[in-house]
Amino acid sequence: MTDDSAPIPTPESAPAAHRRRPRYAGKYPRRFEEKYKEHDPARYADTVQKVLASGKTPAGSHRPIMLAEVLEIVAPRAGEIGVDCTLGYGGHAQELLARVQPGGRLLGLDADPIELPKTEARLRLLGFGPDTFTAHRTNFAGLPQVLAAAELPGVDLIVADLGVSSMQLDDPARGFSVKREGPLDMRMNPQRGQPASALLEKITRDALASLLTENADEPHARLLADALAGRRFVSTSALAAAIRAALPRLARDERDLCLRRVFQALRIAVNDEFSALETFLRHLPACLNPGGRVAVLTFHSGEDRRVKKAFAAGCREGLYAEIAQEVIRPTSDERHANPRSAPAKLRWARKANGAV
Repeated sequence: MTDDSAPIPTPESAPAAHRRRPRYAGKYPRRFEEKYKEHDPARYADTVQKVLASGKTPAGSHRPIMLAEVLEIVAPRAGEIGVDCTLGYGGHAQELLARVQPGGRLLGLDADPIELPKTEARLRLLGFGPDTFTAHRTNFAGLPQVLAAAELPGVDLIVADLGVSSMQLDDPARGFSVKREGPLDMRMNPQRGQPASALLEKITRDALASLLTENADEPHARLLADALAGRRFVSTSALAAAIRAALPRLARDERDLCLRRVFQALRIAVNDEFSALETFLRHLPACLNPGGRVAVLTFHSGEDRRVKKAFAAGCREGLYAEIAQEVIRPTSDERHANPRSAPAKLRWARKANGAV
């Protein structure tokens, strides 16, 4: 016998149908969105370890480059105040924070509004509260303003890793990598400025040739500028196809190098990276306490030249007591374990005790 008085479920009251998560697409899924095991390392530690053991970086994460060398240079001590100027995934920051305790503080800077909240949450879960760690959404050129707002005349140590993070490279929606189909964007902060697609559509051939030479030392700059300037490319794959078509006589390996150089040059221009770096280097001595240490990781010659010249000028002027005489490179073991570290160069400086 049925109970005719029982209420009939309405669309509003009916329970939502259970939806299963998409099945993990095999051992080695190719699409970024399918690699959810790597995005949840606590739950799928075995999968993440297999990826690391293969010499790759898990999707959506980042492996801090030359971590031991950076820590040796800046020598963080309990009670000191430091800045990670390029917070990224927080790999360097996590180790710096552990070493300035008890009593120390770290400020983390990053212009990326997508990744910054994730990293802040990650560091909070590790036990670093607002009294020991604060996150600031700005790039390294804004360091003086961040210190002024925090009422800090200077800090004891500064780290800047100028490379693009793996989270940005791996996410096709950001448009940084030639390896994945996505919109041709490349902005560190997608809420500001113009994407790479708009830059290419508006730029002249002469300006693009100069940009490719200055930002990437591209030997085929003029030929590529003639083929690319003034055209609209809506995706990374469309631009990659046009670059390959412009260089039909080059061997495949050399064409691939050109692809990476063009993408690098456009990313630098879209984010005005050289201008930001020059501003950072100009104000850097004033942001350090006497005896303060700074380590800067660069990833191409344009960045390294600027850091080298700024440190040398600061040493001549008596602002720095000591600077790196030779560039430091990743060990062969690190390059094998993390191929993305291969182009990295590390330089350092120590502020003079009497400098202001």
